[in-house]
Amino acid sequence: MAKILVTGAAGFIGFHLSRRLLERGDEVVGFDNLNDYYDVTLKEARLKQLEGRDGFTFIRGDLADRDGMARLFAEGRFNKVVHLAAQAGVRYSLINPHAYIDSNISGFMNILEGCRHNEVEHLAYASSSSVYGANTRMPFSVHDNVDHPVSLYAATKKANELMAHTYASLYQIPCTGLRFFTVYGPWGRPDMALFLFTKAILEGKPIDVYNEGKMRRDFTFVDDIVEGVIRVTDRTATANPAWSGDQPDPGTSYAPYRIYNIGNNSPVELLRFIEVLEEKLGKKAIRNLLPIQPGDVPATCADVDDLMRDVGFAPKTSIEEGIGRFVEWYRGYYQ
Repeated sequence: MAKILVTGAAGFIGFHLSRRLLERGDEVVGFDNLNDYYDVTLKEARLKQLEGRDGFTFIRGDLADRDGMARLFAEGRFNKVVHLAAQAGVRYSLINPHAYIDSNISGFMNILEGCRHNEVEHLAYASSSSVYGANTRMPFSVHDNVDHPVSLYAATKKANELMAHTYASLYQIPCTGLRFFTVYGPWGRPDMALFLFTKAILEGKPIDVYNEGKMRRDFTFVDDIVEGVIRVTDRTATANPAWSGDQPDPGTSYAPYRIYNIGNNSPVELLRFIEVLEEKLGKKAIRNLLPIQPGDVPATCADVDDLMRDVGFAPKTSIEEGIGRFVEWYRGYYQ
């Protein structure tokens, strides 16, 4: 049993992860600021599923509060940290860029300092498939260079990977970055396509379909993401003895630092995703076909060979099963 800090515990992935960790007997301290980026009542409803369980404590706070974060770590004495809290969303980063600097840069700095000064055994943190940016070679590999982000959100996630490497190198803090690929499932985020589409279709309203639905995404079911996160968190990052500065491998290091993709390795065209949703809802969508949005990439696909090799797991839930489970939850939750 470990004492684990999960930041973003009222968020989509953080909630599912916290629940799984509690089920296996870990002590979980959940941290979140419950901001209003999307419906706060949904975040509160997730928290209600966790509060009152043996081993769970919730602390409300802000990542960017330097003194508050220092206190959290000093008092918490965590074995491990899974850092999922962040300002999310590619499109919102065009509207409110400063939110991304406060949370994803300053906030991440406070996480690293907390780990440094309080002997945290392993920091696992959420990166994003967005870091691949202008890369076009498929599938996306952690061993490819990712220096051409196309959104500020992606740039902050790439910055997190660089900051983590610095701390792994300077202070020998084991750090593992997890590049998530388009996560969906029950209790999901209302700003994401599946949620928006489901709500609009049931209300008989049109859905905005960007890039005329030709975008291909490596949709990854949340249970698969959580399984990957747990397995990677349990396997403390180590140095790669074969790493060479002459041919630097971006996915590993001479320091205790690793990067993994967690994705389905099976891209689906957005139009097919919508078709499956229509089947599960028993209702057709009114489609408003639009051009690709600034900051969006036309396709994503995860190379998960490293994940398979190191922790023996790769996501496998089909969109038919995953969307079905989301629709079942949505109908129940919203009655």
